[in-house]
Amino acid sequence: MSFLRQAPASAACTLLTLLLLQPLLATAQDTAKPVLHGRHWVAITGKPLAASAGAMMFARGGNAIDAACAMLAATATMWDVLSWGGETQALIYNPHTDKVVGINALGVAPSGATPEFFREQGMVYPPEYGPLAAVTPGTPGGLITMLTEYGSLSLAEVLAPAMDMAEGYPIEAAQANNIEKRRELLATWPDSRRVFLPHLDAANPDQRAAPKPGDLFRQPELRATLQKLVDAEAAALAAGEDRKTAIYAAYERFYRGDIAEELVRSTREHGGLFTLEDLDEWQVHIEEPVSTRYRDIDVYKLTTWVQGPAMLQALNILEGLDLKAMGYNSARYIHTLYQTMNLAFADRDFYYGDPYHPPAEPVQGLLSKDYAAQRRALINPEHNDAGARPGDPYPFQGDTNPFKELLEAWTPIPPAADAEGAEGFQQAMLSHDEGFVAGTTSIQAADAEGWVISVTPSGGWIPAFIAGNTGVGLSQRMQSFVLDERINPYNVVAPGKRPRATLTPSLALRDGKPIMAFSVQGGDTQDQNLLQFFLNVVEFGMNVQQAAEAHNITSYQMQSSFGAHKSEPGRLAVTHQLPPYTRERLKSMGYDVEVVDRTYSPITAILIDPERGTFQGGASDYGDDYGLAW
Repeated sequence: MSFLRQAPASAACTLLTLLLLQPLLATAQDTAKPVLHGRHWVAITGKPLAASAGAMMFARGGNAIDAACAMLAATATMWDVLSWGGETQALIYNPHTDKVVGINALGVAPSGATPEFFREQGMVYPPEYGPLAAVTPGTPGGLITMLTEYGSLSLAEVLAPAMDMAEGYPIEAAQANNIEKRRELLATWPDSRRVFLPHLDAANPDQRAAPKPGDLFRQPELRATLQKLVDAEAAALAAGEDRKTAIYAAYERFYRGDIAEELVRSTREHGGLFTLEDLDEWQVHIEEPVSTRYRDIDVYKLTTWVQGPAMLQALNILEGLDLKAMGYNSARYIHTLYQTMNLAFADRDFYYGDPYHPPAEPVQGLLSKDYAAQRRALINPEHNDAGARPGDPYPFQGDTNPFKELLEAWTPIPPAADAEGAEGFQQAMLSHDEGFVAGTTSIQAADAEGWVISVTPSGGWIPAFIAGNTGVGLSQRMQSFVLDERINPYNVVAPGKRPRATLTPSLALRDGKPIMAFSVQGGDTQDQNLLQFFLNVVEFGMNVQQAAEAHNITSYQMQSSFGAHKSEPGRLAVTHQLPPYTRERLKSMGYDVEVVDRTYSPITAILIDPERGTFQGGASDYGDDYGLAW
């Protein structure tokens, strides 16, 4: 009989398990950072300066959406693994409607972006860098839409901190050194070279080209672009337009005015495919998110244009198991998590794509509890399943799978993963491992009025192609498409289509009221991290900071969403906190266990206590993640 259905272990075995886990559980109670406590508001993001920008909006009388928009603008200006030409995705709880809405501000593939085009360039996937790696910019439109529809302040107020930073801010060491590390590629693009490498000297190639840590990093061209947005709002207000129309005037200028013209000119000059029609036709979608109920908690995610539903699928599978009885980070618990993620992410790898572009994804079937039960029954209690495959959710929504033949021929390791030239996430810049965790920033905000928002913006990370005199770094999200329908028929590149991204904000509600907002930096690790964070709180009673700092496991079995889209079945990263006995048990179950100092899990989160009317904020101790509360 499967251990998944067995009665709890004997008292002696239970005592032994507790003794083995005691050092780990004790460590879990200690945190490097304190829990943030607030009554009126909380603002948390990837950088202290950006969290301060959110706090400024609250001080002006703004709400959580205003604060999140200011933090988004600040992190994009700081190049906190994103730029203004990247993409934004968010979940917002609206206290006036008691509804959760999704913000889809992911760019689309431009005209001419077809599998045939990229194959003619000798590529097995779209490129990882440069103008051909870019989808249309999404962050300006996403910020403007969120602010207009759900905020209360003006665009000028919300952009003020970012504009101040564009005039010059003391750049932190990590980013300054990141620029220097990538100087060779940045130097190939004239506008990127001008912005990022102010000290480049061809006569002295050994001299540092990037700003030094603490130098004022100045971006006058980006500052001028942001001023154009503010000027568009001011002109509309002066003409008698209302707040909403005035802020959307800035949207018009970016996507249909002189900014759009410069974006297109400069990108096409360097081989990109953008047209004015591409920018004009792109739009932000305010959409219905997807959700599932785990125990008595409703967990919300964006739909299949990101990987978020995979976490919901995992929760549906795990709901039928007694995780607490297995013991926190026991071999049984880790094995169960890993196998569950294998099944959920295999579905992600085959079925997820742009819901606004055919074919239609089988979302109803994927999130069916009955489908989850079928998937749960596939878990081998004793050994890792290196060949875990996507299932067939179509019968669970009363349909027939249109890709039955492709499904039967699907392999965990993509056909082109070992093709020459497909190696790596960033064309010899980052290894596969670095690419698997390389990511973005995350933003959480909540206020006493009841507004709650979770955002995971990204795209346009360094080394970014800067488009002309806009100061805007373009996205590199095109690489998340595939060219071969055998890998995923829903995510084949096409003009006007969104690539399936890894970015995945999260909200949780109980009895219709928000209790948690949480998201994380990273790539394919994101929903692995968020699943474990959620279970740390819900199943193991950790507070928000303990759960944010807890050392996760990392699976590399799912296909990477970047570079060569590799899969490494059985590869499992754990930390030194996991006892040797547990590691050996996992090895005997077929895992390639590697011990690392820290798995990548820079969580930011807010827990809401509706009974007390207070907030608890948590920010990982991994990097610079930081929050403020009042």
